[in-house]
Amino acid sequence: MARRSVSVFNLSFLDIMSCGFGAVILVFMIISAQVSVRADKEHVELLGATNRLEEEILNGRKNMVRLLTQVDQRKQRMSNLQEEAKRLQAEIEELKDQLGELDDVSLAARMSVEQLESDIERLEEAKKRLLSEMEAQADSSGGRVRTYVGDGNRQYLTGMKMDGKRILILVDASASMLGRTYTNAIIYRNLSDDQKLRTPKWRSAIDAVDWITTRIPKTSEFQLMAFNTMPWSVVDGSNGKWTKVTDGDKLSAAINRLRTTVPQSGTSLYNVFDAIHNMDRKPDNIYLLTDGLPTQGKNRPANEKKIMPDSRLKFFRQAADRLPGGIPVNILLYPMDGDPDAAGYFWRLAIDTRGSFMTPSRDWP
Repeated sequence: MARRSVSVFNLSFLDIMSCGFGAVILVFMIISAQVSVRADKEHVELLGATNRLEEEILNGRKNMVRLLTQVDQRKQRMSNLQEEAKRLQAEIEELKDQLGELDDVSLAARMSVEQLESDIERLEEAKKRLLSEMEAQADSSGGRVRTYVGDGNRQYLTGMKMDGKRILILVDASASMLGRTYTNAIIYRNLSDDQKLRTPKWRSAIDAVDWITTRIPKTSEFQLMAFNTMPWSVVDGSNGKWTKVTDGDKLSAAINRLRTTVPQSGTSLYNVFDAIHNMDRKPDNIYLLTDGLPTQGKNRPANEKKIMPDSRLKFFRQAADRLPGGIPVNILLYPMDGDPDAAGYFWRLAIDTRGSFMTPSRDWP
């Protein structure tokens, strides 16, 4: 059997080619793996940079929106300020017009005051002439020692009789006599003394006393007392004793002294009625000018700011019990808001003592 011949060259060539091809594949795989790793690394870095840029863009848009909002708000505020400036300018122009009108009114008021002063002077002259005429007719008018001429020389029917040998006039000089309402009385109470003396209610009360004294007969004796929490005589030098009318000079002096009396403090009818017991002779007629129920009895209450209506009625009844019997009490009541019961009780007191009662109008006498 013949043997096949072996070719060494052919096998070696194949081995060499196989090894070379394997080497090429190995190198390619190594290179490809390194390229993939570098590509992934660069991709991650680029993705991070992209995310940062997108975040910056988003923040930038937010800032832009906020800035646009602020711009709109400032534009709106600027518009509001412009509108406010226009409104203030219009108010300024209106105030200028009003000031101009006030200047005109002030000028007219000054002219009116000057005219009123001139009218007052003429009225004073007319009053003096009337007083002279009335003094000349004193003998034919019942022998009066004094005269009184009210505004416009009015005459009123009062129903009050002025007679008796001894006439006592009692004038309420408490703080409530400053005003016709409690609010006004509180306001006037804080004014200066000079302003208090010019309050309408107090002046009206003094004018009423002035009118009453003109009706006192020449042959009578009188006493004029003011009172608040305590009574005192306004007849200078009388020490509370009876004073003869004579020519009326002492009456006039007492009225003038009363005009300088400043109303103040509370009211005690008890103490003024109690003082009558200390007089050497009892009066034949009492004339009482007041404006309401008393605010205290014999002594000052513990809390003057919280005096209830029931307490004031109790003080009034205590005072009425202290009043000497058999003496007519003629009452001129200047009623105040908030004291509706006063008129009824004072009217009852006048009736029980056989006196008279009236509430004067604001222009009386």
